[in-house]
Amino acid sequence: MKKGTSLSRRTALKGIGAVGAISLVSSEATAVMDRISPFSDRLFHKDILDKVLKTPLIDTHEHLFDEDVRLAKSPGSRSEPDDWSLIFKHYLDSDMTTCGMPQAESDRFFSSDVDPADKWAILEPYWPAVKNTGYGRAVRIAIEMLYGVDELSATTVRKVQAGYEATRKPGFYRRILCDLAGIESCQVNFLGGKPFHKSSMPTLLMQDISIVGMFSGPDINGLSKPTGIEVKGLEDWRRVIDWWFDQYGKQAVAVKSQNAYGRNIDYQKIEPDAAQELFKLRLENKPMDPQQRKDLEDHLFWCAVDAATKRNLPVKLHTGYYAGDNYMPLSRLLQNPGSACDLCGASPESRFVFMHIAYPYYEDLIAVAKHYTNAYLDMCWAWIINPVAAKDFLKKYLVTAPANKILTFGGDYIPVEPVLGHAMIARRGIALALSELVEEGWLKLSDAMDLIDPIMHGNARKIFNLAEKQKFLGAL
Repeated sequence: MKKGTSLSRRTALKGIGAVGAISLVSSEATAVMDRISPFSDRLFHKDILDKVLKTPLIDTHEHLFDEDVRLAKSPGSRSEPDDWSLIFKHYLDSDMTTCGMPQAESDRFFSSDVDPADKWAILEPYWPAVKNTGYGRAVRIAIEMLYGVDELSATTVRKVQAGYEATRKPGFYRRILCDLAGIESCQVNFLGGKPFHKSSMPTLLMQDISIVGMFSGPDINGLSKPTGIEVKGLEDWRRVIDWWFDQYGKQAVAVKSQNAYGRNIDYQKIEPDAAQELFKLRLENKPMDPQQRKDLEDHLFWCAVDAATKRNLPVKLHTGYYAGDNYMPLSRLLQNPGSACDLCGASPESRFVFMHIAYPYYEDLIAVAKHYTNAYLDMCWAWIINPVAAKDFLKKYLVTAPANKILTFGGDYIPVEPVLGHAMIARRGIALALSELVEEGWLKLSDAMDLIDPIMHGNARKIFNLAEKQKFLGAL
């Protein structure tokens, strides 16, 4: 870059403050990120980095439980630790397993029966192998920013635990998400086993409708019971689906399916007469072969998609990489982008949001967004799966496909603390991608600056109709 256009750390920290109702990235948060991943003068354009750090993010994908649930007990249905190890539990635990931590050691580390001060000795042999992955960096940033600890060790573990306890108190969600991470609102795919969760924080933790149980299985007893509808056939089940959308469609920002963890997203349109016979087999618990199960699932998927489309709700679909460890069939993931094309062509009036950039097959997914009007791409989770690939994806996307169809951040976490680290990594990656495009001559500086607001929050606001949703939720 030309002399005088790069951003020193001192300059980067000036003027970072509040805009509107939320505080944007603080100088303290920026300094933490600079220590872990330095804002090198030769890599970042001053104006771009400064604006990216000041611009609010809309977070399009989380699995956060409400704050009152975290304060009352540990999140989720499983027994979870309520100490500093909890923030390692989502995602980083997978890296800990694949680097060689035995299951017995993992169980001890995440046990609520082990003294938090003793947990460093369990983690220490494996920490050097995982601390520089995207998962590890998100946690390190959160620990330093929230607890004031720049390096985990036997001498700092008690300070980390004290920081965890001091942080976990009423108001800590807004402090982490809004005041420190500069996040305007989050969209939550609730993992509590029902299609929709009525959040106690509805304008901050905006909710998706989960459609998986509507077509996978389907969950006839669980979903029909609240409706009072007796399900005797396919038409009754369609009424159940419509009931959930009628009840919660105005409150929801989108619908979400993570069914791609169990199959390809190649949902075919099966005729109702054929689906009726298959649904009867399901009701009677009669054996079904794999093709019959797929045909029924495919038909019901489109019932849910049609219900969403009728109510102007985008359809979010998992693509690409799997959470967890030791069970991912990459050969099936490879098919996701091609199947995404088929979905877009089969229902042009539906808006599909393909999540996680189909990593590692992200070039293929860019082609989908370039070609299909109703295809949108979401970078949620991608920055911590592979931050370098995510940066390259954004660079390639912005010079290939329309800029109004990209969403650049979703933390995708169950615990709230590492969302802060993930947001800082995303800001760094966005600033770096735009700086490189300017440096390499693909964008003028003015064009790069003009892209920041849309890709960080403007696109999300339009795609999910957030102004209207916020107004409706605020009035409840």
